[in-house]
Amino acid sequence: MFKMKKVLLAFLLVVSIHASSQQGNLSGDLMMNVNFFQRDTNIKASGNPLYDNLLSGGEGWLGLRYSGYGFTGTVRFDGFNNSNLQKPTSALTAAGIGMFSLSKEFNNLTITAGHVYDQIGSGIIFRAYEDRGLLIDNALFGLHLKYILNKNFMVKGFTGQTKNLFERYQPIIKGANIEGDFDLGKKAHITPGIGIVNRTMDQASMDFVVSTINSYPLASRYKPSYNNFATSIYNTLNYGDFSWYVEAATKSKEAIHYGNELKNLGGTVLYSTLGFAKAKWGLNASFKRSENFELRTSPKEILLQGMYNWQPIIAQIRPQRLIARYTPPSQFSEMCGSVSGMYTPNDNMTFNLSYTNINTLDSGAMLFREVFGEAEIRSIKNVILHFGAQYLRYNQFIYQQKVNKEEYPDVTAITPFMEIIYKFNSKKSLRTELQYMSTKQDYGSWVFGLLEFNIAPNWSFAVSDMYNIAPNKVHVKKALHYPNVFIARSVGPHRFTAQYVKQVDGINCTGGVCRYEPAFSGFKLGIISTF
Repeated sequence: MFKMKKVLLAFLLVVSIHASSQQGNLSGDLMMNVNFFQRDTNIKASGNPLYDNLLSGGEGWLGLRYSGYGFTGTVRFDGFNNSNLQKPTSALTAAGIGMFSLSKEFNNLTITAGHVYDQIGSGIIFRAYEDRGLLIDNALFGLHLKYILNKNFMVKGFTGQTKNLFERYQPIIKGANIEGDFDLGKKAHITPGIGIVNRTMDQASMDFVVSTINSYPLASRYKPSYNNFATSIYNTLNYGDFSWYVEAATKSKEAIHYGNELKNLGGTVLYSTLGFAKAKWGLNASFKRSENFELRTSPKEILLQGMYNWQPIIAQIRPQRLIARYTPPSQFSEMCGSVSGMYTPNDNMTFNLSYTNINTLDSGAMLFREVFGEAEIRSIKNVILHFGAQYLRYNQFIYQQKVNKEEYPDVTAITPFMEIIYKFNSKKSLRTELQYMSTKQDYGSWVFGLLEFNIAPNWSFAVSDMYNIAPNKVHVKKALHYPNVFIARSVGPHRFTAQYVKQVDGINCTGGVCRYEPAFSGFKLGIISTF
């Protein structure tokens, strides 16, 4: 920790010296959230310290970036005071340097030391990234080198440890990646790549694996390995109106969670997307087959902990409030595919239709089905009309890790929706949303309505309500309202927000990564600023 403070002080000293001499460029950003927790036993927003005792909390990030003389330095302060981000039912209080890095580019070589964000291919074997909404920050803390061999080839290598809040997971991650860039004639272009990642477990993690395996019957025991290797080959082909991405990945055997045991399993992934766009219409198709492809720093970690890769999600993440309740997260083993088409007959109309199918790999059991259609009409003066519907089937038992399949059967729902935007003039507009979800499972049927008034570029006001119009008495006692009142003010680079929220418990997904969150009741304040 003392060394980290010395690095930070040196960075700030360099920044202050160069800034005072007006050399280079200094920029930054601030993001803060404050929550005031209001106890509400009707929606189950109670029974934990946040609502019973602490009553308030929040988090903030302040980042600084300086570049000059071929150097780039970045440092970010992270603060959490009774924050509910890490675990929504308990408080996190911690503060410190969330990340820092120093990069230098010279003679086609870029060297970065500190916290590194990067990925190989689509991220299937390695992805170091940040998602503040789910408190994911698995930056690689170490050394990263990138070298441009020539106009056709780039090579990079890295080594370090995966970030864990203000600490690090002890296992070591090492990787290398080569990417190419070629023209094939006048119409075709390819960008192939190959990558390899090695993880070496620390002794404490190995001791955990050994003690767990030794508790099994003799026939189920095996010799665990300190090292795991994962390899990926990928390519993007652009030819005329076509675009095709394909990636194949494999990993060596290691101890991973399979049911209630640690099993010695390898894994594979085949992932591909194909797109075609021409004039008034376009087609897209996606496919993924994954088998036991779980990459963690060690088997000690569960849920979102210790992940150093990312699995692409096939199902589309929908912005509609009711539909978003049943977004399917990627599974370590699954067979999935989707196809979608878009048709734009003229400048005033757009139509979309898509189908998604996701099954388990071993038994072929249904995980997710979706048929989705939407249209946007802009032919009425000052009006944008957006409407559509979704049919879905969702395996709540698996996705939300429920205990009793009979109590939590597959959700079958039909959800029509409509959005109308009316523009009074170039600055003022009124947006209306109406959604209805018809289902007999989970909490039952819902209706959602929203009114949003915008005065560009400074003000935004919104009121909404989500109402459990036909509740399923197995899980809820009575129909309840979940209102939301929102106001936002933008002043130059600053955006201030305030809202009163009652939110039903459910799944929160961003970027294909999902987690369950309990109900929320109270007030939220926020600020985002750049300079």
